[in-house]
Amino acid sequence: MKGAYTNPRFFLAMTVMLAMAAALVQAQGTRVGFYARTCPRAESIVRSAVQSHFRSNPNIAPGLLRMHFHDCFVQGCDASILIDGPNTEKTAPPNRLLRGYEVIDDAKTQLEAACPGVVSCADILTLAARDSVFLTRGINWAVPTGRRDGRVSLASDTTILPGFRESIDSQKQKFAAFGLNTQDLVALVGGHTIGTSACQLFSYRLYNFTNGGPDPTISPAFVPQLQALCPQNGDGSRRIDLDTGSGNRFDTSFFANLRNGRGILESDQKLWTDPSTRTFVQRFLGEKGSRPLNFNVEFARSMVKMSNIGVKTGTNGEIRRICSAIN
Repeated sequence: MKGAYTNPRFFLAMTVMLAMAAALVQAQGTRVGFYARTCPRAESIVRSAVQSHFRSNPNIAPGLLRMHFHDCFVQGCDASILIDGPNTEKTAPPNRLLRGYEVIDDAKTQLEAACPGVVSCADILTLAARDSVFLTRGINWAVPTGRRDGRVSLASDTTILPGFRESIDSQKQKFAAFGLNTQDLVALVGGHTIGTSACQLFSYRLYNFTNGGPDPTISPAFVPQLQALCPQNGDGSRRIDLDTGSGNRFDTSFFANLRNGRGILESDQKLWTDPSTRTFVQRFLGEKGSRPLNFNVEFARSMVKMSNIGVKTGTNGEIRRICSAIN
C-alpha cells in the first residue's frame, strides 16, 4: 500500500479529485477537511478501524461499500441504514446480507473517546467506503465531510434500491432521480469488482430461464462452472465472487467479465447487453475505437456525487453518539 503514496499517478489523481470535490460539494454544505480543527484525527481513526477489521476479514470492504450505496439511495447519505429496530432499513431484504456494521461501531466508539459528539455516523460510513476501495487496491480520494445523521429509518423506503433483475431503463431512472447520469450508473455498479453474491440471487439464470435452458446472455462455457457452484435446489446462501477471478481486487476485470458473458447478476450483465451502458463499459476497458475513461478516477468522482445525495447539515440532522440508535 505504501507504494500508492509515492506513485506520481496517485498524486495526479488526488489533485484532480480535490478540484472536483470542491466543485461538486460547494452548494451541499460538506467540504474536505471539515473536522480539521474539531477532530483532526477523525479520518485516520476511521481508516485504522477499517484496516484492522479488513486484516481479519477482507469481506468487510465490499460490505461497507454496498452499505454506503444502500444508505445514500434511501433518505440520503444520513446513516439511517445503521439504525436498529423493527421495520428499519437494516431489516429490509436488500440489506439483510450486508456486512461491516461492527466496523462502523468500532470507529464510532474510538471517535467518541477522542472527540465526543463531533463526528457523524454518516461521515464515518462515507469515509469507510472510500477506505474499503483503497484497501482493495483501488484509488484514494478526498472525501467531503460535514454530514449529520438522520432520525428516520423505514424498511418500506428501500424499494427504491435497484434490484438484481432490474432493467437498464429502470436503473437509469432511479439514478437520474438523484442527479446521477448513465456514466455514474456504470461506474458505481462497477463497485461489484469486489465482493460476492449469494446463489439465491442469480441461480434462477442457470436453470429453466428460457425454453428450459440457462440465460442466453451467460457464456455457454461459463454455465457449467456456475451450476457446479450453485446446483439446482442447493444451498442458496452459498456466496461466489461477483468478479470471477478478481473478487478481492478493485480493478476493471468486472467489466471484462461482462463483455465475455460472465456477469453474475442479471442486472450487471445488462450493462453489456444494453447499448446505452455498453459504451461506458467499453470506455472503462479502453477498447479500441472508444474514448478511454479511467475507471478508478471516474468511480471516485461518481462516489463524491453520490455521497452528497440528500445530505443533512445543521439542524436538519444530529450527531448520534451510538450509530445504531437515535439519540
